[in-house]
Amino acid sequence: MTLSEHDLTKEFPQLSSRLKALDESDPKFHSAYTRYQEVDKEIIHFETEANCSDIHLEDLKKKRLQLKDKLYFMLTRS
Repeated sequence: MTLSEHDLTKEFPQLSSRLKALDESDPKFHSAYTRYQEVDKEIIHFETEANCSDIHLEDLKKKRLQLKDKLYFMLTRS
């Protein structure tokens, strides 16, 4: 099974320039985006290298999804 990061620039290519602009100019967006990337890397770490409970891994995936939803909202609001 090949695992890959859930990079938002790949998931939302039409929003990549806005993502970069908000990451550089909006501290709240930057904080949420940084946290998203950290959670994503943690998930990959647990799926490939370390052991953790299924419940913990599921909780991390839910957190990543919540952050993704929040970031998408921030990216698409006017």
